[in-house]
Amino acid sequence: MGNTASNVSVGKPEIGGAVFRAPLGTTLPTSPGTTLSSAFKCLGYISSDGVTNSQSRETSETTAWGGDVVLTPQTKKTDTYKMTLIESLNLEALKVAYGDSNVEGTSLETGITVKANSKELNHAVYVIDRIYNDGTKSRTVIPDGQPTAVDDINYKDNDPVGFPVTITAHPFESFDGDTHREYLKKTASGQSGQSGTSH
Repeated sequence: MGNTASNVSVGKPEIGGAVFRAPLGTTLPTSPGTTLSSAFKCLGYISSDGVTNSQSRETSETTAWGGDVVLTPQTKKTDTYKMTLIESLNLEALKVAYGDSNVEGTSLETGITVKANSKELNHAVYVIDRIYNDGTKSRTVIPDGQPTAVDDINYKDNDPVGFPVTITAHPFESFDGDTHREYLKKTASGQSGQSGTSH
């Protein structure tokens, strides 16, 4: 099969929310475009940099006498997602950046307390929904994701406060050890729509 221009696309966020989080062990969705259960909470707007998935593999080389490389076993494989959560007043975004137990309170009206400490950040299920040019919907399911880095949080006059987080996807037993899966399906209407819970 030759080149197909229609297979070239951009991945835009779904209307109503694109990144969702639920407690570890929540039933995992297995198709795109379906409504997520109420366990999934929207993390709000993501910065214009979008979401970056990095999959890196490291190998070691075994050389034979004479210098030929005769074996290159894989020694490490990582799967991470980087994004900046720019709804700094979103309770779910705060929990990702600081940890569930470090965000106390239920609403801004009654008051929120955020604690910064060395506690490990929570493992959770993450879902990332996208839609492509032709209406194809894509859903990434991360069954066990953990924030492993939170970069500098800047407070400036002309930029929104955001949480630049890195989510590391861990192998999941019931996923046959997969760190994430992506589901794609072209919709009949070819139009973007609400696929998850609302903000």
